[in-house]
Amino acid sequence: MSIFERYVFRQAAGALLLILLSLSGIVWIALALRQLNVVTSQGQDAWLLLKLTTLALPNLMAIIAPFALLIATIHTLNRLNGDSELIVFTASGATIWSVGRPLIYLALIVAASVSFVNHIGQPWSLRLLRDYLVQIRTDLLSQVIQPGRFSSPEPKLTFHIRERSLNGELLGLIMHDQRDPKLSQAYLAERGTIVKQDPAAYLLMTKGHIVRRGDPQKPPEIIAFDNYAIDLNRFEAKDDDSNDLKPRERYYSELANPEATSAVYQRAPGQFRSELHERFANPLFPIAFVMIALAAVGQAQSTRQNRVERAVVAFVGAVASRLGALAMNFVVVLNAAMTPLLYLIPLAAILLSTVVIWRGAKPRGSSILANRLRDIGDSAWTSVARAAGKLRPTRTVPKRRMP
Repeated sequence: MSIFERYVFRQAAGALLLILLSLSGIVWIALALRQLNVVTSQGQDAWLLLKLTTLALPNLMAIIAPFALLIATIHTLNRLNGDSELIVFTASGATIWSVGRPLIYLALIVAASVSFVNHIGQPWSLRLLRDYLVQIRTDLLSQVIQPGRFSSPEPKLTFHIRERSLNGELLGLIMHDQRDPKLSQAYLAERGTIVKQDPAAYLLMTKGHIVRRGDPQKPPEIIAFDNYAIDLNRFEAKDDDSNDLKPRERYYSELANPEATSAVYQRAPGQFRSELHERFANPLFPIAFVMIALAAVGQAQSTRQNRVERAVVAFVGAVASRLGALAMNFVVVLNAAMTPLLYLIPLAAILLSTVVIWRGAKPRGSSILANRLRDIGDSAWTSVARAAGKLRPTRTVPKRRMP
């Protein structure tokens, strides 16, 4: 790259990092507020909250990064034009591709990063997030439930323990479960121990009784047991196939060739198809956004011209293409024949932007249209005035004689 191209690359890369960090910080704060109950109501520490929110962030990076690149590109081109650097560079004989080449290089870097996140970063982070959620369920009884107090981890579920031993064993355990409206169960055990068996955790109770009552008109059933285990996954709302990997949690090989016993795949195979092609189509949007910005604001302009309209056109066009692709994901879930449209939307944006750049076309804003209409009106008025002047009789003014 030339000196000027390296200069443009540094300016755009610096703006991209600043915007990306800002948008990521906003998204992280939103995720942290949603997970705040992990600390306040479930007895977890702030470090676990930090890990939960950070692991959920890569899932949104594939959408944030292209828009950060779009804003950085528009900002860089507007600044170059506002400081007359782009005008001077164009006047020296350079083309728009001399300015666009470093921006396209930056778009390729962002596209590679998005592809890495989609295929590796996102499945890894979501799987680790699943493990931490299992840890939270495991620590539910050992941290939230306090000796001598009645605790309700969720509605219609109550725990009580007499005390907790030094090795973490629960003594004098009582659990009352009324979540099922047709069946009420009460568990009484002398001891309780939490046993981990990935990816689940169980509460193992010894020497106790189960009191069940389904029909209010009948007497309750009392069952004595020596050992009884309860799955802690039952303590939160979940799907029946919660242990099955979702499409976003799978790597490429698992997504392209899902196991036949997967309940998620049997219920919605279109989600696997949509997720697979979305991972390959998303890296095209950073390139498409840069091309849209170059077509809209990449041309050298005088400072008298309004550049805000061009920036708005670029941003609206990029947002429309991305929203169209997101909507197309749901269509691909239902109809496999629509899969090529996932690639056609960004490729069409790249092609149209290239045509606009080559032709040197400029966005036609409302003020440009008004100026042209005004020019047409002035020309028509001038023609009418000249025609009227020719039809008007002329009057000779006598010359004043000098004394």
